[in-house]
Amino acid sequence: MSIIPDTPTTSDSPARAQGEAIAASFPPLLVAADRVASTVAQGVHGRRRVGQGETFWQYRRFEFGDSPQQIDWRRSARSDHLYVRQTEWEAAQSVWLWPDVSASMRYHSNRNLPEKQERAAVLTLALASLLTRGGERIALLDKPEPPATGRAVLDRIAMSVMRDMSREPDNEELPVPPPLPRYSTVVLISDFLVEEEKLLEFLGRLAARGVRGHLLQILDPSEVSLPFRGRTQFRGLESEGDLLVGRAEALRESYRERLEHLQSELRIFARRAQWTYACHHTDARPEPAMLSLFTNMAETLHARS
Repeated sequence: MSIIPDTPTTSDSPARAQGEAIAASFPPLLVAADRVASTVAQGVHGRRRVGQGETFWQYRRFEFGDSPQQIDWRRSARSDHLYVRQTEWEAAQSVWLWPDVSASMRYHSNRNLPEKQERAAVLTLALASLLTRGGERIALLDKPEPPATGRAVLDRIAMSVMRDMSREPDNEELPVPPPLPRYSTVVLISDFLVEEEKLLEFLGRLAARGVRGHLLQILDPSEVSLPFRGRTQFRGLESEGDLLVGRAEALRESYRERLEHLQSELRIFARRAQWTYACHHTDARPEPAMLSLFTNMAETLHARS
């Protein structure tokens, strides 16, 4: 559930005008996503992973427990020590991405801040770019196209996300995922401001299939602190209806407790399911959030393959 103050930042324009306004921001979104991906790529440069493949990575000293078949005799002949030749992991994995573009994501408390769905789109496209650079197969969780890799699939995902952003949002708060293979990976980028029981049940079904997951919660700073005072009308963006209160500050403590409880439940779920959870505020730079997410994924992506 997401109820926000009825401010001029939330448009009541018809669907066509809204779509045209969002479409006008497409090029900046792509530029922003590419900038984030490039920054993160520099931050993780060199963090490669040893594994099964044919691409040479490095030599290391022979250690107890290594098989003699692993010894590179040509390299060892130039030294007084034995060396093992290591290759880089080349087994591509399938990753399903879901940027939430539901109605509650079309909110920003300040015209200088991006809408939550805009930040979710930037992070999704940046992550898609990083994954395709690494040879991983990607797909959108709520679309029928199977995972694939390469520039073509990246362009297709970008167009699909942008198209969804330009449409009138439907009432679906959570995606309907296809049957996912065991040990596949999902990345869910959302405000997660839905009914808690419904959300945890959805996540639990994915985890029960053996799916690995990463949760990134996107919140506007006003949704964290609820700074409003006095007579305030809160407007429901989905199915909640509107709420007029005489003193908005009277809601602050109970609201914060509810949000903290939700975040605590997500952390507990992530820990038990061996997923990851993080929260990002739209008044912060996107690069640190993407670096943390991508680093966590790099550590777990091939852990059970």
